Amino acid sequence: MKNIGIIGLGMLGNAVALHLLDSGYKVTVFNRDEKKTIQSKEKGATVVDSPKDVAKKSDLVIIVVKDADAVKQVSFGKNGIIEAENNELIVADMSTIDPSESKNISEKFQEYNINKLDIPVMGGPNVAITGDLVMMVSGDKESFEECKAIFEKIANKVFFLGESGVAHSIKLAMNLQITMLALALSEGITLVKKTGVDPKKFLEILNSTYFKTGMSEKKAFKMIDRNYDPTFTLANLKKDISTMTSVAKDLGIELPMIQKAEEVYENAIKEGLGESDYTGIIEYLKRINESK
Repeated sequence: MKNIGIIGLGMLGNAVALHLLDSGYKVTVFNRDEKKTIQSKEKGATVVDSPKDVAKKSDLVIIVVKDADAVKQVSFGKNGIIEAENNELIVADMSTIDPSESKNISEKFQEYNINKLDIPVMGGPNVAITGDLVMMVSGDKESFEECKAIFEKIANKVFFLGESGVAHSIKLAMNLQITMLALALSEGITLVKKTGVDPKKFLEILNSTYFKTGMSEKKAFKMIDRNYDPTFTLANLKKDISTMTSVAKDLGIELPMIQKAEEVYENAIKEGLGESDYTGIIEYLKRINESK
């Protein structure tokens, strides 16, 4: 496999495309806003006019779009992937979507003799550009083996997890951790600042303990400095939080903390923080405490 298509050139999709181009693969790309294809085109990618055209030129198509509706549109809509009639194609979905939706989409692809893999990842564009993502894969094992070398170029750790939908379940659970860590750090920093303590001292102590995380060691200092340059936007995390609460409802389980987090993130978006990094949630806490 040397011909790879990428549909969706947001921050993550663009970084994956650039890394694959640097790694010697032929890459064909499509994005609704063609301006987002400029970087990959300058690196040597072929830019086409539709998902159908991507699928015609590719052995593997990677989808990196907003949600399940967008996945279905580029897959089965007008000039979608299936219209290429490429029965040798494998489709891999890197989007974060509901596991049941993923299964339905996989079954729909099967009607056209196309195998689809779920390949959600952990890590933002800053690690995608160097091939250091963590990838979770589920779906057809034989298709996974065919694509494994490419996946190992994209990610430094690749976990095959079994049948369709499983990878997206774990991805949602991982993003739940991100949500809670961002909120915990935001509240901790807010608390110590209110008592007159330098929050960097709080982080120094936190990072000397068992409870440190990559977020507390790196992003938290940017939070103190009010640097919210996005690697993953607050609005996108809110979208994933809403998927978590929907999945929990379908499963008949109670996840009270993520329900509360959904409300907090929704309020932050209403405050105009949606396009900041998800750690910009600390700015929302600052605003609601300014008058107190």
